[in-house]
Amino acid sequence: MTNKLMASLARNPILNELSLAPTGPMGAARWRIEILSGLTVALALVPEAVAFAFVAGVHPLVGLYAAFIVGLITACIGGRPGMISGATGALAVVMVALVATHGVEYLFATVILMGLLQIAAGIFKLGKFIRLVPHPVMLGFVNGLAIVIFLAQMSQFQVPGTAEASGHGIADGEWMSGMPLIVMLALTVLTMGIIWATPKVTSLIPAPLAGIGIVALIVIGFGIDVPRVGDLASIKGGLPSFHIPFSFGTEGVGLYGTMLAPFNMETLWIIAPYALILAAIGLIESLLTLNLVGEIVNKRGGASQECVAQGVANTVTGFFGGMGGCAMIGQSMINVKSGGRTRVAGIAAALFLLAFILVASPLIEQIPLAALVGVMFMVVIGTFAWNSFNIMRKVPRIDAFVIVLVTITTVMYDLAIAVVVGVIVSALAYAWQNARRIHADVEVMDDGTKIYKVDGPLFFGSAEGFAELFTPSEDPDAVIIDFAGSRVADQSALQAIEAVAGKYEAVGKKVQLRHLSRDCHELLTKAGQLMIDSDDDPDYEVAVNYSVKTGVMAGGH
Repeated sequence: MTNKLMASLARNPILNELSLAPTGPMGAARWRIEILSGLTVALALVPEAVAFAFVAGVHPLVGLYAAFIVGLITACIGGRPGMISGATGALAVVMVALVATHGVEYLFATVILMGLLQIAAGIFKLGKFIRLVPHPVMLGFVNGLAIVIFLAQMSQFQVPGTAEASGHGIADGEWMSGMPLIVMLALTVLTMGIIWATPKVTSLIPAPLAGIGIVALIVIGFGIDVPRVGDLASIKGGLPSFHIPFSFGTEGVGLYGTMLAPFNMETLWIIAPYALILAAIGLIESLLTLNLVGEIVNKRGGASQECVAQGVANTVTGFFGGMGGCAMIGQSMINVKSGGRTRVAGIAAALFLLAFILVASPLIEQIPLAALVGVMFMVVIGTFAWNSFNIMRKVPRIDAFVIVLVTITTVMYDLAIAVVVGVIVSALAYAWQNARRIHADVEVMDDGTKIYKVDGPLFFGSAEGFAELFTPSEDPDAVIIDFAGSRVADQSALQAIEAVAGKYEAVGKKVQLRHLSRDCHELLTKAGQLMIDSDDDPDYEVAVNYSVKTGVMAGGH
């Protein structure tokens, strides 16, 4: 088994594209764009990482270290150059209960296990199933996240120190009023205006960076009293150090004063459910962001590679005191819209963030939050699929419903639940539509044989409708069911065929099957429902009539 897996991986390597610039050689202009894009992303990462650390109930450096390590590793080996990863609110809201109950060391252990699960998902290429996500779900995902990003900025319009981070939606706190609110709004609008105007003037500097820089200079130069990054928390710290969150036999104290997690089965039973949920949420958000960025930069593939990259990043992060993370759609949009297209931008963002922590914290802490809010508001405007309003008037009502459902669920709960709900509703709608397709054209031969020419797929959704097509009491002694226009799909279909054959058998009549496709033939043969075995009919060279053996599926209730 192991040898086969290794041979498969050798033939189909997962980490198959690791060059800094997959599109070709980079000139000086490209290096400048990539590095400045990385700087812009790093500036936007700081308040996000700090805020999500507060949501999870951990020290701000735990979020900042996660943003650095996850961002660096995924930038180096991820499946989509240009994507940005770091600590996210979708994961933080799951972590808070674990941290409150067991402490931050259990969180580090959970992040390690989460990473191992994601690596396994990548090795077994489970990322390919993201292609099953319908486009209406993608639209709902984009719109929902845009709204979540917008709502997350509302806490910056509350008096510093009063907001209670919620991770999803508007935090509870005392709202600004009077002149402080007017100044905050004015600086936010000014930032948005600069971002809008900069591309019309120059392309030498990313528009978001220009907005942050100009507004920061105005605030610092004129001494305007507005909330700044330093009002959230100090970001000063050292290099992340290697740390094992487990105790082996004797109790020990961890990085932030809480007890280490014992290395035993009891700990595994505690962290496993959280790790599974975090791994699923992280991969879903990452793979959907991968598809979204891929549509913008016109790239495809890389799902399995991204799974492995996220897993490696989280495993390493857990050993260096980070809270783990996944792809960040907001920062990815900032990077892509700023011109970032290669791994350089993501690597630069991570290194700039580390530099902020080590040496530049006094300067970064002076950046007004209004400038960063303005950047995120422009991200919201660029991310939200405004054409979805027009699309919903033209597509089937069920697709419009799915778009709205996924959007609302993303805002009210989280992305993972929203995507699962959207896929389930879409699948049920598809099954219902196909279930209504099944019908039969009836033809009576010269010898009196009645032929039912079935059209439409035969599966669990259409099994009842299939049974209603036949009238055993009224039909002649010989009946043929022609499957040239149908496919036998599952056990419900097998049960339906046997039930129909049983009804004819009960009244002393004979039913036979004709024109089975090769896959249908194999399915029925495996189930033991065919009286004879022939491979002629699947290719329609000879119209073999197959008798049905009844009683095979009996007793299945």
